[in-house]
Amino acid sequence: MSVIRSVLRLLLVLWAGSLWSVGLWVAPTLFFAQSDRHLAGLLAGRIFTVEAYLAVAVAVLALLLPGRSKFLWGYAAAALLAVNEWALRPVMAAARARGALGGLTFGAWHGVSTVLYALACLALLSVVWNQDRR
Repeated sequence: MSVIRSVLRLLLVLWAGSLWSVGLWVAPTLFFAQSDRHLAGLLAGRIFTVEAYLAVAVAVLALLLPGRSKFLWGYAAAALLAVNEWALRPVMAAARARGALGGLTFGAWHGVSTVLYALACLALLSVVWNQDRR
């Protein structure tokens, strides 16, 4: 079980680092460096998809450990990223194609997505912050 715990710790650190760096530096840099905003959005979307899969992998691994109940904020972060990827992303695409969906424009849906991503970052920060206290 210690191997699984060590792998989880490593993945948690990688996940936290990538989540924060993608949100704060990578995605904004794509839009700054790429003049084609549509292409920048597609590239950022692919990176956010990788983040969602990494979140699910870490959450599943955490479920294998005896102390799985101590990872609640990690599960919350994974759930927020999963909702963002597999529920909200199609809504955003439909809003972009139609101009609006459910009374909200693409920009408004993007704002909802940004809030969910920020909440996931904060939830994961809580997990990392309290990791050594267990």
